[in-house]
Amino acid sequence: MSKRVAAIDCGTNSVRLLVAEVQTDENGSKYLTDLMPRKVRISRLGFGVDKTHEFDQAALDRTFKIEKEYFEDINKFQVPLENVRFIATSASRDANNKEVFFETTKNILGIYPEVIAGEEEARLSFSGVVSALKSTSNNNICVVDLGGGSTEVVLDGKGFSMNIGSVRITERCFEYADIPNQEQINFAKEVINNAIDQAFAELRNLDRDITKISEIVGVAGTITSVTADILGLDKYDSEKVNGAISSLDEVYRSCDKIISMNKEQIKELGFINPGRVDVIQAGCLIWKTLLKRLSLEIEKDNRKLDHVTTSEHDILDGIALNI
Repeated sequence: MSKRVAAIDCGTNSVRLLVAEVQTDENGSKYLTDLMPRKVRISRLGFGVDKTHEFDQAALDRTFKIEKEYFEDINKFQVPLENVRFIATSASRDANNKEVFFETTKNILGIYPEVIAGEEEARLSFSGVVSALKSTSNNNICVVDLGGGSTEVVLDGKGFSMNIGSVRITERCFEYADIPNQEQINFAKEVINNAIDQAFAELRNLDRDITKISEIVGVAGTITSVTADILGLDKYDSEKVNGAISSLDEVYRSCDKIISMNKEQIKELGFINPGRVDVIQAGCLIWKTLLKRLSLEIEKDNRKLDHVTTSEHDILDGIALNI
């Protein structure tokens, strides 16, 4: 059995497209076969939303242009409209003027965006990640999806969406500084740690024991960029990044390095999407802070988890598999 589908993930910073065949094996398990290379375009839809709670018109225009491009791809592969799913996440949850976004998207693609709650975003991210894991057991796996507006922490399928991301922290704490100063970094750490406190409390309410985490898998642009830096890549290579295992010390060093660079130096890193240059420092601070907090929790169980796995499979896969 197979079904042709298209999944669109419209986040705070980027809009991504997956066109694939969903196939079912003899055991009833679903898996994806991509029909074209996955696309990512930077729209910065969430620009300013944290402060204004309104979509910026220029950001909407960039997003609609991307939607028109994706409409051509979807038509090219003759994906039935009922098999197209457009998920909108953090910025769309916060914007008061989302109706114009909904209506114009409907005119372009023929479907309305689905604005999903953070808990559903976490579930879909986890589903997409574990669908591609080679591990025979998915017990005690923690998935971290670090986006532009939110960061999901998911343990065994249940998780919490923190209202922090690379764009949101950049706007709220760094104010697009060329290099954030120590006062800005300290303020950002306070905001990030408060969000982590809330996430850990909610995970415990969901009967998830953070101390028992056996593996951490990180997804999305900040994390894949840090991994590319650790691998010493001159340009981004998804095949090398996917499944890469990095020590926590390597992650911390890479994050510190990028945070301390100015924007021109970051631009020269050939593996970073130009649309992430001005927000990657905040993303790195979130990633490093969260990993340190997770490590401390695991140590309460008299264990040490000294590595993290990076995956190119994420919420896009989860959306496609759930169509």
